[in-house]
Amino acid sequence: MTTTPTDDAASPSPAPDAPGGATAQDSAPPDSTPQDSTPQDAAPPNSGAPDTGALDTAAELADAMTRAIKRIRRRTSERLEPYGITPGQGRALRTLAHAPGCELPDRAMRLSDLADRLHIAPRSATTVVDALEEAGLVERTPDPADRRAVRIVLTEAGRSAVERIGLVRHEVAQEYFGPVSPAEQDVLLRVLRSAEAAYAAATPPRRTAPPGAAQ
Repeated sequence: MTTTPTDDAASPSPAPDAPGGATAQDSAPPDSTPQDSTPQDAAPPNSGAPDTGALDTAAELADAMTRAIKRIRRRTSERLEPYGITPGQGRALRTLAHAPGCELPDRAMRLSDLADRLHIAPRSATTVVDALEEAGLVERTPDPADRRAVRIVLTEAGRSAVERIGLVRHEVAQEYFGPVSPAEQDVLLRVLRSAEAAYAAATPPRRTAPPGAAQ
């Protein structure tokens, strides 16, 4: 009698070297990796995404600088209060004192130049100079080369005030930065100067005052 092959008999037998009866189709080469094995949330290399750690550090540095400026400004204001000088007026006096020919009417700084140096509007500079003139620390004088312009001249009392301001600034700076080593102070100063130079180079220049504006 003739027998008919069954489906089981027609099925291929397992490969002799496949453990557990696994077929050749189930046995993948060791170096083959499924296409979906890469994590979906893995960032591609050189993706250009900003470094969040660097951003956080920059933000903390800005906050630390803001706190330092506020503390130093507050302490300086307290030390200058007995002399009737505000920190803003102190900055104006020091800026005038550092200008070449600050005591000569034909070479002293113009009001518009003072506003530019202080990074304030000419109207605000006028308010500061008004207070300094009332205190007898500066004098307004017409510009010999341009009668429409005004130059600001330091008085003798103004020069004495600049000396007092210098002593106060030195004292406050030593109190705040004294615990920091001189080497660390040098590093911090270089970093801030570098950041300021880069920022100034990338920032558009201030627009000049329109014709007829206060000089």
